[in-house]
Amino acid sequence: MRLRTPLALLGAALLVLLGPPLLATGSGAETGTRIPGLRFMVPNTPGGGYDITARTAARNAEDAGLTPNIEVFNLPGAGGTVGLTRLVSEHGNGKLAMSMGLGVVGAVRSNDAPKTLADTTPIARLTEEQDVVVVAKDSPYRTVDDLIDAWKADPGKLPVGGGSAPGGPDHLAPMLMARAAGISPKDVNYVPFDGGGELLASILGNKVAFGVSGVGEYLDQIKSGELRLLAVTGPERVDGLDAPTLREAGYDVNFTNWRGVVAPPGLTEAERDKLIRLIEALHDSPEWRRSLRENGWDDAFLTGDRFGAFLDAQDRRVVSVLKELGL
Repeated sequence: MRLRTPLALLGAALLVLLGPPLLATGSGAETGTRIPGLRFMVPNTPGGGYDITARTAARNAEDAGLTPNIEVFNLPGAGGTVGLTRLVSEHGNGKLAMSMGLGVVGAVRSNDAPKTLADTTPIARLTEEQDVVVVAKDSPYRTVDDLIDAWKADPGKLPVGGGSAPGGPDHLAPMLMARAAGISPKDVNYVPFDGGGELLASILGNKVAFGVSGVGEYLDQIKSGELRLLAVTGPERVDGLDAPTLREAGYDVNFTNWRGVVAPPGLTEAERDKLIRLIEALHDSPEWRRSLRENGWDDAFLTGDRFGAFLDAQDRRVVSVLKELGL
């Protein structure tokens, strides 16, 4: 039988005391970002912008060692307001966050939703991106001018699909486009879908004449040739894509969308700050930087109270634009 010497016992004790911190070096535990059991809600169908953003953020956060096993789940309906109502009902739940953006701001207004983003805890704005104007590969419209000419001739016969409810980005962009082309927004036949995933099938099946959605949602289909890109809605061309801005094509439109993260109301200051720290660490990670480039997203980082003030301003903007368009 071996006898343990005092020196051996001391060494074992030091290993017990020093082991955990050494194992945690470089992990989320060290930076205070680990939130076991964290869930990301997506308030629309799989394949849309909120879905891609949430799943990319979750994967990047896990790969960067910031927090483990983030569950991403979809709760679609009413342009995102079904998910918003669920989020607000989860009062004090510091392990739930929702991917969202301008579309939810608009859906709250268009659906006269009982709960608004003012009822949530703002965490961060993550990205900004342009919308794209796309048609199926076999569409007769080869340029944005071809499309506008046909649209002006009979606006009601050319349905335009968007992945957001009225008041959301995929609705506002074609309405601004119509006004710039001399078409009354009230004459536009807009068909809303619950996210870009649902919209894609209708574009490819020629159920709508053209679609408007975020560039990151349709990059793969554009590059594979399934979709023909006619124009982008922002101030500059998108790197790697061969299409003019609407302004280049002669239509005075400059429009971009954004996406972010909100949490339930009633969080403690510590719970809110931990979620913000996690998103800040994600934002600074090489994994997220790579995802920004790959998806054509622009960095638009804004956190906490400043993001809350931005949400208030966006709500006022949506109301103003809808009124200006006569909608």
